[in-house]
Amino acid sequence: MKYHVIPVTPYQQNCSLVWCEKTNKAALIDPGGDIEMLLSAAERENLVLEKLLLTHGHLDHVGGARQIADQLNIPIIGPHQADAFWLQALPKQAEMFGFAQLDSFMPDEWLSDGMTVSVGDVKLSVLFCPGHTPGHIVFYSAEDKLAFVGDVLFKGSIGRTDFPQGDYETLISSIKGKLLPLGDDVVFVPGHGPQSSFGAERISNPFLQA
Repeated sequence: MKYHVIPVTPYQQNCSLVWCEKTNKAALIDPGGDIEMLLSAAERENLVLEKLLLTHGHLDHVGGARQIADQLNIPIIGPHQADAFWLQALPKQAEMFGFAQLDSFMPDEWLSDGMTVSVGDVKLSVLFCPGHTPGHIVFYSAEDKLAFVGDVLFKGSIGRTDFPQGDYETLISSIKGKLLPLGDDVVFVPGHGPQSSFGAERISNPFLQA
């Protein structure tokens, strides 16, 4: 699998373009906005976008999904159904945070722990990692030792838990119970900021030392 991280929206959210080198089939993980930039990136690599993958329902991660899906006639997959209320609240989110008007939507498929999503011949495991939001999920490639973690974990920090239905203890449990056991050598792409590894965060992230 190859991937390219493309920061989008005023929040510099890391949208990831991921693709299968054998088939040139591709997906966008968390297409939050700047739609033409994302489509141009796929076109430059001669990729065929076949689906959109969402880690959770916050505006900066999902804001471009409906338009891209409708334009290309491809499905939106994820997050977990517990984040339905965030997707229903997209118009209010857009108004509160100064984004262009957005309509609410539901994905074509909800995801749950243990499911697998394919991108061409690439297989991504779905890990249910609530805490930042109640329906947050993570996409993990065991073959590539690579995880796309949304806003669960960052280099030197963790996701916020002060939003509706966020919970600090649940988030820490998700990180320590689901992500760190995958191995110190696993690299992760966070929802914002630079990449890191689970090993580096296990040792140095202040939120994981207790």
